[in-house]
Amino acid sequence: MKLLAFDTSTEHLSIAVCREAEGGTQVWTHDGVGGAMASAALIPAVLALLAQAGLRLGELDAIAFGAGPGSFTGLRTACAVAQGLGYGASVPLLPVDTLLAVAEDARHARAPQGEALQVVAVLDARMDEVYAARYAWNGTRWSPGGDWSVGKPEALAGEGPADGAGWVVAGNAFEAYGDRLLPGWPRLVARPSAPALLRLAPALLAAGQAVPAAQALPRYIRDKVAKTTEERAREKAAAQAWSSTASTPPS
Repeated sequence: MKLLAFDTSTEHLSIAVCREAEGGTQVWTHDGVGGAMASAALIPAVLALLAQAGLRLGELDAIAFGAGPGSFTGLRTACAVAQGLGYGASVPLLPVDTLLAVAEDARHARAPQGEALQVVAVLDARMDEVYAARYAWNGTRWSPGGDWSVGKPEALAGEGPADGAGWVVAGNAFEAYGDRLLPGWPRLVARPSAPALLRLAPALLAAGQAVPAAQALPRYIRDKVAKTTEERAREKAAAQAWSSTASTPPS
């Protein structure tokens, strides 16, 4: 199988390419700065990595990308690039849940031999909140433990054993939230890396989750995280009108 995967949902840019070869599967990876830099760096880095692997876009079986949750700008960047590449090369796209990719990144580090594992995957959602989801690995496949959530780190407490026995909390939110995030539970720094997307891809493809480029969309949890310019202007005008009225002495 020949696959390209990339993620720009966090402050990291992660890209990976794999192809089957004699003796197993070869993987090429690239890591860089994400955030605002991702939109300019992603396509050149993808093309360079494909060249290293000796692959053309049209030879790929699928393009996997981190679809969310995560940074709105990062998710839009990844989706737009995936759609452009998919359209141009007629390659199906595989949108992958970033929290599942965090869980897979943790599994690869904590249970590389296939041991069972339960993970609370968390990503910093900014605005004093975290994205979170629970997953269980039975040695061969992942099962979700419920829907995604977004909220204060403290909101995760009480959903499981007090000491986190049998679980690991994995993600990128520990530095930002410290003991507000499931204090006392085993922790592991993890992120939705492109190699994690590659490891998840075969099972997701077998489950029929690949889609045409036109159907590949970011997956947001928050409906809205920023006000439009028009909304800010209306609020500013309303505030100024209220201030003017409040400061005018009654006649």
